[in-house]
Amino acid sequence: MDQKHTLTGNIRPHPGFASRILRNERDVLVYLPTGYRRSPRLRYPVLYLHDGQNVFDAATSFGGVEWGADESAQRLTRQQLMEPIMIVAVANTGDDRIHEYAPTMGVIDANAKRKKRSRGWLRKYGRFLIEELKPFIDREYRTKPEVEFTGLGGSSLGGLATLVLGLWFPQTFSRLAVMSPSIWWDDCAIYRILDEVEGKPQLKIWLDTGTHEPGWERAQVLRDRLVEKGWRLYDDLQYAEIAGADHSEAAWGGRFEAVLRFLYPPLPPAVKEPLRPPLVLTAKL
Repeated sequence: MDQKHTLTGNIRPHPGFASRILRNERDVLVYLPTGYRRSPRLRYPVLYLHDGQNVFDAATSFGGVEWGADESAQRLTRQQLMEPIMIVAVANTGDDRIHEYAPTMGVIDANAKRKKRSRGWLRKYGRFLIEELKPFIDREYRTKPEVEFTGLGGSSLGGLATLVLGLWFPQTFSRLAVMSPSIWWDDCAIYRILDEVEGKPQLKIWLDTGTHEPGWERAQVLRDRLVEKGWRLYDDLQYAEIAGADHSEAAWGGRFEAVLRFLYPPLPPAVKEPLRPPLVLTAKL
């Protein structure tokens, strides 16, 4: 029996979006916030999410379990618990996923008889996002294209890719959702990558892990290394350990509302002009 589609709200499809950089194509879905059509002058921040099949739709998601990012954004915006944003779900390409999300040419399966290595295409994948997809989204939709309004997010290897791309391209991405990142990749290459970064990029980072994930304690080490680099815990770095949570789409979807509320809090009330006495004109006699 086919899984029913579970898309909510105003979601625009862009099937088969082609990349010259990666020489492949993938589906892209764009969630537009409530009121997008009614307010033609407003522009919105954008959050790009990897593994886009799992973001909005149970019919395309792994194991038939979606994150519910569309429902979460709708609900939080309606309750004024977050700023209205656009969400761009960028599908992975199946067999090439591990190559596109891997920052280094690490071993894919350490237990295999023949050690197969990743091609380490993450920098190329980052160029695809920055040079091909983002310009298209900024042309087609009313975005706030500046770095301070542009976010990136993912889970597992997509979480690792998110953090690395933020460190490599802080001139493009400033808000990062790093969920259950694959810190173990290539003997914890992320530690070396972080050490190589000069200074502290202006990144607002959500970092989390579930306590039923293998090796979840590495997230504590990554947290501490980020703090040593200059991030301020519970200010521009939010760290969360979710008791009993495993490494699954259901677990990530269950805490995605908290991610949205941290990265895109509601806008402060508009500052009103002070009341001034009416201007009185006296006619000359």
